[in-house]
Amino acid sequence: MVNKLICVGILTGARGLRGEVRIKSFTGAVADIATYGPLTDGSGTREFRLAVSGLVKGHVVARIEGVDDRDAALALKGTRLFVARDALPEPPKDEYYHADLIGLSTVRKAGGGGPDEAFGTVSAVHDFGAGDILEIDRGDGEKIMVPFTRAAVPEVDLAGGRLIIDPPAGIVDDDAGPGRRRRSDQTPPTHANGHEGGEAGHAKADRRVALTDRGRRGRP
Repeated sequence: MVNKLICVGILTGARGLRGEVRIKSFTGAVADIATYGPLTDGSGTREFRLAVSGLVKGHVVARIEGVDDRDAALALKGTRLFVARDALPEPPKDEYYHADLIGLSTVRKAGGGGPDEAFGTVSAVHDFGAGDILEIDRGDGEKIMVPFTRAAVPEVDLAGGRLIIDPPAGIVDDDAGPGRRRRSDQTPPTHANGHEGGEAGHAKADRRVALTDRGRRGRP
């Protein structure tokens, strides 16, 4: 797998006069932003070594090696912080990082022994409260939401860069019966965490999602 940079936070300003910075962290536990070793800017050329000193109103307060006064801290405002994907620990079996799923091609499982169909590309991973959902861009402006379950996604091939999907009936346009609409024709719920992440593509940059047996949490 080609290593990639994942956005784990953004510098939002200075705190005090001695060079401390405020950081909006996109990691699952906000203080974990300093646990992955040196971070970089988007080009990968400038390095930042963080030492967390506290939390204030949901933001991380930290010192950056070489930043010793308020002016130097303010000059970094707006800088996005990145970590290399291979700095993250490997997840357990059947759990995946958002960053590893986004960008995979998808192939729709054929019924009746017919040929499989190239379906689209995973463009985002959401959780609207009922379990993880893959957003698949079909390339023509249409986006389909597919639950990330073993039934709907029977195969995840990270090495091959693809997923095999078997969407539930009614999700895809050609499955829709009378009175049904495509999932993409419906207004999607607002993402609860708000951060689309751009480079990260999800609310928590180091978050793992599990491939489950259940379509919804709490069902037997």
